[in-house]
This record gives sequence, structure tokens and C-alpha cells, in this order.
Amino acid sequence: MQALRMFSNFIAELWSRRHMIIELAKRDFKTKYLGSYLGMLWAFVHPTVYIIILWFVFQVGFKSQPQANYPFVLWMMCGIVPWFFFSECLQSATMSIIDNSFLLKKMAFSIGMLPIVKILSALVIHFFFILVVFVMILLYGLPISLHSLQVFYYLFAAITLLLGLSWLTSSLVVFLRDVGQLVAMALQFAFWVTPIFWSAKILPDKYANLVKLNPVYYLVEGYRESFIYKTWFWESHYVLTLYFWAVTGIIFVLGAVVFRRLRPHFADVL
Repeated sequence: MQALRMFSNFIAELWSRRHMIIELAKRDFKTKYLGSYLGMLWAFVHPTVYIIILWFVFQVGFKSQPQANYPFVLWMMCGIVPWFFFSECLQSATMSIIDNSFLLKKMAFSIGMLPIVKILSALVIHFFFILVVFVMILLYGLPISLHSLQVFYYLFAAITLLLGLSWLTSSLVVFLRDVGQLVAMALQFAFWVTPIFWSAKILPDKYANLVKLNPVYYLVEGYRESFIYKTWFWESHYVLTLYFWAVTGIIFVLGAVVFRRLRPHFADVL
């Protein structure tokens, strides 16, 4: 009961500072590239170049075949775009408190805002690549349906999962710096076991079911169902949907409670 009260108070505190969170997110996005010649363009150049390289390797080099009768590069984009967002947010949010430790001295500042700021800052680039996917669909002469709007449901799901994870990791890394390295290693492992460049359908059922236990699988497949397969999330994988939200809900509450409990001790360590 005390944990639930702590969780609700923490969420109410952050909600009351929502305007400040938005302003800090805008500032964070701008300051990342402050002083460079191209400025904020670098935010879009880096992932764009990476995607072009992947396209060249898999489409031109390996001559990858179409997936589900759709061009491989489009199929791949629908998987790598949510992964970019998830990976970037978790890594930056994990280190957000350590990187802004000077803010602990400001009594009016709620340190719990920092992971949220990092996630909102990354949304700018993510929206850009969602737009790129729409453009690619049109260039390939494929129809855009209402199912594409479902991507915002999966984006909400990703943000909810990220909030819980980032509150958990950003608070633990203050006391155990190795958490930052563990998160980086976990993301590298998750990148290859998540069906971004390959389809889970090629696996035997017993291994495919193990892959589906990864919550990011739900997000990656959700983006593909929105843009490619044109399937509503309640029409298929409803068991997987229940599983995802059960796991995400536990992580969200756990992350908020752990963060709230450890927050008074941050200043002593930093």
C-alpha cells in the first residue's frame, strides 16, 4: 500500500511539472549539437547514414529477398526505426542523473524529470523517421491505410516501457556505475535477438516463443503491422498484448517506486 501511495505521489509530482519537462526537452535537443557547423542537422544525419549503410549491405551486398512480398529495405526500416528510438532513449536516460548531478542542489527541481526529458528529446528524431517511412511507402507505390495511425499506440507503449526502465536504471547507476555498461551490453545483445533484420517466422515454435518474451519484439512487430501487414493490434497477438502490458506495468511501477526510494540518497553519492 505504501509503495502504491509512493508511486501515485511520484507521478502526480511529475505531472505538475509537465510544462517544465517540455521546455527542458527542447533545450536538451538543441544543446546536443550546439557549436557544431551543421547544428541540429547532425541529429538526422547520423541515423540516416547508418540506415543507408545497412540498406547497401543487405539489399545490394547480400541481395536480401522481399519479406512478406514487401521490399526488404521498407520491411527493415519498420523494424529499425522503433529500435533506434528505444536504444537511444534507454542509454541516454540511464546516464541522465549522473550527467546532470549539479541539479541535485536545486531544491525546486524534481530529478525524476531527467529521464523523461531524454525520452521527449529523442522523439523529435523518431517522428522524422516515421515520416521517412511514410515517404518510402509512397515511393514504392504502396497504399497508406488507417492502420498506419496505429503506430502512435505502439509509440505510447514504447514510452511507457522506457519510462519504467529508465527510472530503474538511472537510479541504480548512481550507486553502481557498472549498470551503464550492463545496459549497453544488454542493448547489443537485444539488437541481434530482436527480429529487426530477420523474421521470427523462420524459427521453430519453441524458439520463436522465447524471442516473443522480449518486450521490444512487440514494438518492432507492431510497427510492421501498422505500416506493412495492416493489422490492428486487437485482431492478432492479443495474448502477446496482454503479456506486454503486464510486464510493462510491473516495470513502470517498480521503476517509479525504486527511483522514489533511492532519490533522497543521490546527493550523498554524487
